[in-house]
Amino acid sequence: MGPKYHIGTSGWVYPHWRDVFYPPKLPQSKWLEFYTRHFHTVELNNSFYRLPSEKAFSNWRDTSPEGFIYAVKVSRFITHIKRLKEVEEPVETFLSRARHLKKKLGPLLYQLPPNMRRNDERLDAFLSLLPRGLRHVVEFRHESWLDEEVFDILRKYNIGFCVFDMPGLACPLMATANFAYIRFHGASGLYWSCYSDEELEDWAQKISALGKDLDTVYIYFNNDAQGFATRNAQTLTGKLAKEL
Repeated sequence: MGPKYHIGTSGWVYPHWRDVFYPPKLPQSKWLEFYTRHFHTVELNNSFYRLPSEKAFSNWRDTSPEGFIYAVKVSRFITHIKRLKEVEEPVETFLSRARHLKKKLGPLLYQLPPNMRRNDERLDAFLSLLPRGLRHVVEFRHESWLDEEVFDILRKYNIGFCVFDMPGLACPLMATANFAYIRFHGASGLYWSCYSDEELEDWAQKISALGKDLDTVYIYFNNDAQGFATRNAQTLTGKLAKEL
């Protein structure tokens, strides 16, 4: 049996998706309900900018169907301001909120800033404080981190490596845990370019090969311009279904 593919978009509240993905007269309060008819996972990204309330997480839990999965992008206060140092308390606070998603809580994504260079000791110390029983993923944005010794640190704690596709920085397609996590930011233009069917066919074959030894593969499209993310996510879903 092949891996479970969870494919969606990074966020769902984009005004420019009206008329492109959302019906023109559908109120924004109904957008999540509409989104969940087409996808069974989403990457929460507003949580990166401000800490959602317990009520917000509970509402997302209660207004989505059974089996729906939320990946959660962790606060930039932890990754960009504190830069993984002395973060026990903010991590505990953030996770206590996110846990209100209960069974719908998927991976927690820690995206490091692009100017943060490799520091194995700091990474190891940070990963050691993350609670087991949850799925954690690190997205590196500086090329110095893309090294086998860093990947070994992730493997030690069964922490996911975030595979990303974006212009200007090559990333290996790999997994360091029993699951994989992939973000598509746009191949030719960051956040705004659309993937062709041929590109997605190639990705489907590579992702299928990667997923053979994994139990889950999480995939999110972050190229929100003109609703490309929704279109690309639906196309890749169909192509991966053929690979199973």
